[in-house]
Amino acid sequence: MKLELRGITKRFGSLVANDHIDLVVESGEIHALLGENGAGKSTLMNVLYGLYRADEGEILLDDVPQHFRGPGDAMAAGIGMVHQHFMLIPVFTVAENVMLGHEDTKAFGRLDLNAARAHVRSVAQRFGFEIDPDALVGDLPVGVQQRVEIIKALSRDAKVLVFDEPTAVLTPQETDELMAIMRQLRDEGTSIVFITHKLREVREVADRITVIRLGTVVGEASPTATNAELASLMVGRAVELTVHKEAPRTREGGLSVRGLRVLTAAGAIVVDDVDLEVRPGEVLAVAGVQGNGQTELVEAIVGLAARVEGSISLDGTELVGKNVRAILDEGVGFVPEDRKEDGLVGGFSVAENLILDRAAESAFAAAGTLRRGAIDAFARDRIREYDIRTQGPDTLAGTLSGGNQQKVVIAREMSRELRLLVVAQPTRGVDVGSIEFIHRRIIETRDSGIPVIVVSTELDEVSALADRIAVMYRGTIVGVVPGDTPRDTLGLMMAGAHDPEVAA
Repeated sequence: MKLELRGITKRFGSLVANDHIDLVVESGEIHALLGENGAGKSTLMNVLYGLYRADEGEILLDDVPQHFRGPGDAMAAGIGMVHQHFMLIPVFTVAENVMLGHEDTKAFGRLDLNAARAHVRSVAQRFGFEIDPDALVGDLPVGVQQRVEIIKALSRDAKVLVFDEPTAVLTPQETDELMAIMRQLRDEGTSIVFITHKLREVREVADRITVIRLGTVVGEASPTATNAELASLMVGRAVELTVHKEAPRTREGGLSVRGLRVLTAAGAIVVDDVDLEVRPGEVLAVAGVQGNGQTELVEAIVGLAARVEGSISLDGTELVGKNVRAILDEGVGFVPEDRKEDGLVGGFSVAENLILDRAAESAFAAAGTLRRGAIDAFARDRIREYDIRTQGPDTLAGTLSGGNQQKVVIAREMSRELRLLVVAQPTRGVDVGSIEFIHRRIIETRDSGIPVIVVSTELDEVSALADRIAVMYRGTIVGVVPGDTPRDTLGLMMAGAHDPEVAA
């Protein structure tokens, strides 16, 4: 099915999110929509999917104008969408999520769950998925949840499928699997709109590329274009894709982890006998396939893990046994891997989120009353310093693009006196211009003499930032290697090879 958008304009008050955008997606092609966070990509697709109504312009499918009053009309016309933040109900099974909104019924109006289960199995078999139709979605890994979203879209006979930042929460292996699925769909005749800002993925899978900047189309590009050319078109300036840093200048002190064990509520060991040192003035990156204990290691350091054994000391101060508030007060900055769930309060303003862990400080409160003028002034300075794309301090954080939400969290944590910075997945779902900025701020923090821990599943990011790399596998550290260790060696260690020389 051929998709055409003509002159699509969408305004939110004085903000023009989409400004007379034209886009043509041919039948059976993967068309990448590339742009910075806040460029208007997701807004445009929400117009296509019927979530927003365009102020101007029209949508055509196979040259026939469409008038969508909501997502139901878009789905009925053959449009499906896999959202960046999954639209699934965690307490429902896979089959129940897939049938939601177009339920099959048997006699007396009873739901025909057997038909839904059969449909899930049919689509799963077609793509080589291993999915139990009766599994609770909330118990599934993120990559499998995304496959449920794909099955849900295909169950509605989607001829045009929109992937909105589909790899933002996936491991490299899951990303490769998704690319193969997209190619299979394209070869079967499905038209795909692929929204992303990851240049490697665009060049790997796209047939054509349209670049949007500040709500307008600024050009088309070929997948053969270089990363530098694509980045420049996205951002409107030359972008430095290499992290430049001097050799680390370390000193005594910092973070010391000894014999650390983390247990789940049921008693399962998820981090086992971990020893680590992070000196002031260095970046220690923790690499590994997601689910090998990195998350629990970070939670133990910042006081979020319930059952911790061993020692975690910062400049001689023991952190085990302290609550999160006390650990933050020790000067620990924390950027969580899931900004939406753990880093922000979506219903709070940008300004409120920027002082979320500092609201009791005298700079922002007096006699139990918030000093709104001081808070707004602080927020405006951070918005300008961190280039947060927002209409102002009063904008609700939950309405920002994912990358701008990440900048709010980064700005909050880096804007106070620190003795340790812990950053999990620092650039997940962030565009290339913002990646450049965030990486630079991390290195500046390290150069100021603060120990930094970076947890990332992106090996390019690990190699770019790390002075040393600790590789985790099944809850243990299989080795600590220099930051310039080859990717292939790191990959083998991530698969469980304990000896770096053997891995190499």
